[in-house]
Amino acid sequence: MAERRIVGVDLGIASAHTVVVLTGEGTEVCRRRCIPTAESLGWIEQQALDGAPEGTVLEVVLEPTGPAWLAPTVFFGRRGHAVYRVSSQKASDLRKFLSRHAKSNSIDALTLARLAIVAPQSLRPVELPGAGRATLDRRVRACDRLTKEASQHKIRIKDLVRQLLPMTPLTGELGQADLAVLERWADPNALLRAGRARLTAVIAKASNNHQGAERAEEWLAAARASVELYEGDSAVAFSDLAAEVATEVRILRAIQAELASHAEVREAAYRRVDSEGLARSLPGVAEVGGPVVVSVMGRPGRFARAEQFKSFTGLVPRASETGESDRKGQPMSKAGSSMLRSQLMRSADTARTSDPELARIYYVQMVERGATHTKALCVVAAHLAERAWAVMARGTPYVIRDTDGRPVAKAEAKAIIAEHWTVPEDVRRRRRNKKVRKVPHQVLVGHVSRARGAVPRRPSPLASSALGATASTTQGGGA
Repeated sequence: MAERRIVGVDLGIASAHTVVVLTGEGTEVCRRRCIPTAESLGWIEQQALDGAPEGTVLEVVLEPTGPAWLAPTVFFGRRGHAVYRVSSQKASDLRKFLSRHAKSNSIDALTLARLAIVAPQSLRPVELPGAGRATLDRRVRACDRLTKEASQHKIRIKDLVRQLLPMTPLTGELGQADLAVLERWADPNALLRAGRARLTAVIAKASNNHQGAERAEEWLAAARASVELYEGDSAVAFSDLAAEVATEVRILRAIQAELASHAEVREAAYRRVDSEGLARSLPGVAEVGGPVVVSVMGRPGRFARAEQFKSFTGLVPRASETGESDRKGQPMSKAGSSMLRSQLMRSADTARTSDPELARIYYVQMVERGATHTKALCVVAAHLAERAWAVMARGTPYVIRDTDGRPVAKAEAKAIIAEHWTVPEDVRRRRRNKKVRKVPHQVLVGHVSRARGAVPRRPSPLASSALGATASTTQGGGA
């Protein structure tokens, strides 16, 4: 039987990697340091296999430390060794157990190596994607990051405009016509000097004639209200705020251009990986959601069951059992990719309006179990994750069904949801109300007062009614 050789690698970002090699019994073989080059990593391989039988496969264990994990993973994986990536939380917990009062690179590397012995179930094999999946993964990540950055700049633009125009017309989505106006005339005085005709022409051109004179009048009204309110007060630097708005608009335009470029390549990569569009057949998983699901899931076969993929998404509640008790309603584990989890939540909000089975799950959570909208969506998203794995693993498109399992068309599905699984508005209002009526405390009148020598006070009518209700319930009079 081949001997086990376990290699724990504490990755350094701006420094060398620290390596500890153990046998399967936990005996230390060597401690070394290396850098991410083929020569240095090859030397580590020789040191780790020194004295081991021919054909021994190394078990390399590392944490996902920034981008530093990629180089050793590719090197050892290409040479036929097994590479495992573990969560930083598990490694931290074991390190505290092994060495509570000391922390060093060698201790971290030793901890990673010992994880393969004391908790082999926590190791997750790293599967490097092929060319198509690698391209899809990078483009999905780039689009997600650029989308978040664009959202931040939009919020910043609205905040700045609210200073310039307290009665801001930016009450909805920030459109191209709004950006065209702000890039030129964010200063209220400049807006008024531009005039209605010029403003209307710019808005019409930027919006492809979807907006015009009415939108121009909204901008002018906000500018007049701002000038009247501030009356030229030097505390409000109109020109400087306008310059900052123009800068934010130019940055936003650049991000949107880069996002469109990455999205085009992402779409091409997705069509190569999921040529039948299976992920997009899922309810609520559209143009953006399909690539995200396929990219993060990777090869469906690496999850044995749908429950494993659901656990991977972090949408499952934490477990808390002790003795005869099993605490329900625990918070989500939030393990895995936050990008996938956020996408499944957004998709679930749409899926519950088009799939009767998912709509029923949402309805039961809201109406019968007292869940809030967000909590109910988490449950729907967890079910949607299981269905996503089933669709990709089986290679068959998703079929919308009624709650009795009968396939239905989209129009019929919406009619079923409207008739049977629509949450009443009064239930939504109650779930949104976070104010809890406080029950008055029971007051034991006279006992404490007499012990302190004070004069007992008569109970208030509220306390009397509370005590009377309690007494009647205790005697069996209450239901």
